[in-house]
Amino acid sequence: MTFQVGDKIAVLDDDLKGIVTKVAVNDIEIRDESGMFFKFLASELVKIGVDQNELSKFSDINSEFLRYKIKSDPKKKSSFLKSKNEILYEVDLHVNKLVNTTKGMDNYDMLNLQLDTAKRKLEFAIQKRISKVVFIHGVGEGVLKTELYSLLKNYPVRFQDASYQKYGLGATEVYILQNPI
Repeated sequence: MTFQVGDKIAVLDDDLKGIVTKVAVNDIEIRDESGMFFKFLASELVKIGVDQNELSKFSDINSEFLRYKIKSDPKKKSSFLKSKNEILYEVDLHVNKLVNTTKGMDNYDMLNLQLDTAKRKLEFAIQKRISKVVFIHGVGEGVLKTELYSLLKNYPVRFQDASYQKYGLGATEVYILQNPI
């Protein structure tokens, strides 16, 4: 990727954004938002598009490197299950199921990716009038579960721990409250 003086950039392995001030052969000097100067290799930087929103550290960066990380497997089996005349939508939020590799991602990036996926899948289920979604988040330290519960409180849903026999302790069952048409 080529950079020019004045380009808005972000650093891949750090929460740092700025403007290019000097371009050498492979060394790029940037000035961050607080006025500090830093030098990086060109391979450590990505351009930030002008029209992109400041949604999150992960989503505002326009980079092939990050797009490569998000899996797009067309042969992926369906996550819809049908039991007892009820359609169940399972969403596995384990980060290794969402990206090819976590190299270059910190915990903040991984958590935001998981929460963005949960939000997108929940909104899809609401739009398609799917009555039940199971988010498989694992046990861990409980950070994802806590953040997921905070997200779910903003939607017309009821939620509880999913079946222990089927999922163990690491899943949340969400019932979407349907409005009559």
